Amino acid sequence: MKKKSTFKTFLSEIPQNLFSGFVVSLIALPLGLGLALASGAPPISGIIAAIVGGTVVSIIGGSNVTITGPGNGLVVVILAAITTLGNGDMQQGFLYTLAAIVISGIIMIILGFLRMGSLGDFFPSSAIQGMLAAIGIGIFAKQIHVMFGNTSAKGSIIELLIQVPEGLINLIKTDNSSMFYAGLVGIVSLLIMIFYSKIRNRYFQLIPAPMWIVVLSVGMYYYFDLFSTTDYPIDRSLLINLPNDILSNFAFPDFSKVYDLSFINAVIGITLIASIESLLSIKAVDKLDPLKRRSNVNKDIRALGLATVISGFLGGLNVVTVIARSSVNVNNKGSNRSANFFHASFLVLFILLFASELRKIPLPALAAILVFTGYKLASPDNIAKVFKVGKEQLIIFLVTLLTTIATSLITGILVGIFITFVIHIIINKNASLFFKNMLKPNVLMFKEDGKYYVSVKNFSSFLNYTKLKSKLNQIPESEEAIIDFSMCDFVDDSVMENLNNYAESFTRKGGHFEVIGLDDSKSVSDHPFALRKIIPKQISPKNQKNKALTKRQKSIEKISQEMHWKYDAFSIQEMEELPTFGYFKTKK
Repeated sequence: MKKKSTFKTFLSEIPQNLFSGFVVSLIALPLGLGLALASGAPPISGIIAAIVGGTVVSIIGGSNVTITGPGNGLVVVILAAITTLGNGDMQQGFLYTLAAIVISGIIMIILGFLRMGSLGDFFPSSAIQGMLAAIGIGIFAKQIHVMFGNTSAKGSIIELLIQVPEGLINLIKTDNSSMFYAGLVGIVSLLIMIFYSKIRNRYFQLIPAPMWIVVLSVGMYYYFDLFSTTDYPIDRSLLINLPNDILSNFAFPDFSKVYDLSFINAVIGITLIASIESLLSIKAVDKLDPLKRRSNVNKDIRALGLATVISGFLGGLNVVTVIARSSVNVNNKGSNRSANFFHASFLVLFILLFASELRKIPLPALAAILVFTGYKLASPDNIAKVFKVGKEQLIIFLVTLLTTIATSLITGILVGIFITFVIHIIINKNASLFFKNMLKPNVLMFKEDGKYYVSVKNFSSFLNYTKLKSKLNQIPESEEAIIDFSMCDFVDDSVMENLNNYAESFTRKGGHFEVIGLDDSKSVSDHPFALRKIIPKQISPKNQKNKALTKRQKSIEKISQEMHWKYDAFSIQEMEELPTFGYFKTKK
């Protein structure tokens, strides 16, 4: 009876998912083309990834409202793989990279079967933010020159950023009318991306900003073709190049370099970034789901891996879960995986029916979409959010960002993890706390009087969070859970952020999630995600004034002063009057 009811609900929701899939496809089309071009791959490879991903993951995936396709995070690593493996020959380098993509997909399938979806919890939040910001800066640096109509700009990320003012001056002074008009299209496209959200007309908002850019770009071509006495001013080399017969022009992977160290490095980098981007996106999209369903992450990773293998064999990029397009899906009332399928179906129609129109889109128009995307990943607002959590988080963020830009994504995230661990040791002034207890079980869960009690001891950080997470996932979100850190010496920001996510999820499902035992902790900032260092209680009254008090202790001390009472924050006096008080059933 329940299955029949579920199927009936599914059928009734098809119209809204059909519409949502159509809206998402309007964004996915220009983004797929742009991300492929930014990666140094043929434009069609991005659309292949979106079509295969939308079809496969919608059928066998474990999420509900996510949209899949090529991701922002892979642009830098795919471009590096194509350049390195091809030794300057981008076409051959792409074929080698397709082989790396296929193998990375196989690895993701294996990770899914090994239930390694929890690997995403081993990466500190600030290090991930730093890595994403570095990816954003890389996309911005490489695409802003294309946006100015200059497709020949070369150099490292730093060199390309330094050349930005010169690139703008060259655009203004150029005698090349093709470059000037192409750059003008790019700048206007960027302005559309920036000011789109500020235009409140509901009819204008029906079409997403990237699709407005496509419509206006194609419209400009037809204006010169039908109404103007002058020829179309933008050279064909600055327009999208799609094969004439798309269905017969699939590229196939070349596995001849499979044993080379550079090939192995490419596979590791592609797999790492694809996994992290997907895991983070799945976690974020689950928060957006109006029905607050929790995705089966391991099942989704397996589906993404299979989709990536198929996409790679057909000449497409990696398939990952993408948060921007997923959020558009949720905002347009997408309610199940059929929206992802419909988004892929509409992309097939666009490619088959409007391929000639797509060839009229200038490359700078697509580059402008990516410049805006890169800026959003590395915006000052993101840096400010990290700083609010704590000064030490800004150090982790910046070290990861700069290392990633100077070296590679793999080195950047590894250095980010290492510097996070070093900072945790410095804050605690105790390396043995981590080395002695890292492999020990530190989480105990029991049920009493209908409530779930979870006790955590020693320390809780990104290093051992999976132990706590495995226990919390066993508690129904409609029940009452009490998490006690009174036996814990240190709790990091990644754990605090995840606990906040659990609290929100329990509240939505009618349950209750309470964290206790942190009253005697010292936080590095007022932010709710700030890491906590537990203050030792055995302190002599003589040294009390020299010790830091918690916010709660400071508040009580202030009240005591106003009432002319004596307050001892570190009293060791036995409280015999309160042995039966409910609070002390869960805490000493």
